[in-house]
Amino acid sequence: MRDAVFRAIADPQRRKILKVLQQGSMTAGQIAARFDITKGSLSYHFNILKGTGLIRCERRSQEQVYSLNTSVFEEIAAMLLELFPAPRPHRRKA
Repeated sequence: MRDAVFRAIADPQRRKILKVLQQGSMTAGQIAARFDITKGSLSYHFNILKGTGLIRCERRSQEQVYSLNTSVFEEIAAMLLELFPAPRPHRRKA
C-alpha cells in the first residue's frame, strides 16, 4: 500500500487535489471547477486517490463528496519519521 500511496502523490494533479481538499470536504463539481482538465481525467485521479485510501467519497443525494482520509496521512508520516528520524542534539562534555 505504501508504494501505491507514493505513486499516487507523485502526480502533480493528484497533489493539487489533495491540497484543495485540505480546505474541507467538496463535491466533485467544486473540485472540478479548480482544474483545467477533463472530467474523465479528474475521475481517473479520484479513483487512484480513493484506491490508496488518501481520499474518501460519500454520495449525498445526486453528488459525490470527497474528503481527505487523515489516518492514511498519519501512517505515512509515521513511516517517514521512522525512516528519517530527527537528529539528536550533541551534548558537550563539561
